[in-house]
Amino acid sequence: MRTIAITGAATGIGAAMKRHLESEGHRVIGVDIRQSDIIADLSNAQGRQSAIENLKSVADLDTLITCAGLGSHVPDKAAIASVNYFGSTELVTALAPILAARDGKVVMISSNSAPQSSDPTFVDLLLSGDEEAARQRATEIEGHPVYSGSKLAVARWMRRQCPEFARSGLRINAIAPGYIETPMTAAVANDPTYGAAIKKFVESIPVGRPGRPEDIASVVAFLLSPAADFICGSVLFVDGAHDAMMRPDVV
Repeated sequence: MRTIAITGAATGIGAAMKRHLESEGHRVIGVDIRQSDIIADLSNAQGRQSAIENLKSVADLDTLITCAGLGSHVPDKAAIASVNYFGSTELVTALAPILAARDGKVVMISSNSAPQSSDPTFVDLLLSGDEEAARQRATEIEGHPVYSGSKLAVARWMRRQCPEFARSGLRINAIAPGYIETPMTAAVANDPTYGAAIKKFVESIPVGRPGRPEDIASVVAFLLSPAADFICGSVLFVDGAHDAMMRPDVV
């Protein structure tokens, strides 16, 4: 059994993963801004450092799932950049040596909207590690490019770091969920700016239904199992064939 930390564990996909993994007998430590085992605000450096220090004290920690995220509807677009990207990559970087020493695994939550990113400057600023500049750029563009760009940067960062992590004993992958019914996506669907587009987006899902948090939780459980030990550096789309429909020739 593993000792697993999940950011964003209080609601939505994170909460579903926590329930699922605990039902399999794993020890799960939730990290969130409220109603969690470790309370931390990942939108700023101090909050991220607090989360890291608390997690370093967890006995036998061997797994990290970075699920905390903000949607495109959030008015504070700079916070989307900080939580979605830096709130993931900084925790993985800081905890990687501990996890690697315990044959660890990391799963980062990206999105199937990542390939729709339309502002390469924003993505490059994230990947450069310049949080101040990335936050400034986020205020200059629309919410969807901020969200999709942050999730693209997460996937690219994972791929770039993966070989070195793998050599150290740490397996890292990312999941790209499609539209999943959660409190966050409900807020986006009810937003006057995005509501109509979201309705069309959901209706176009090839399998005929939106995703459920449990759909993601079960895939994460597989990636953490011994059966997935040779999977490393993958971005796995769990989206009801949406990405295949939109990008049929990309492999």
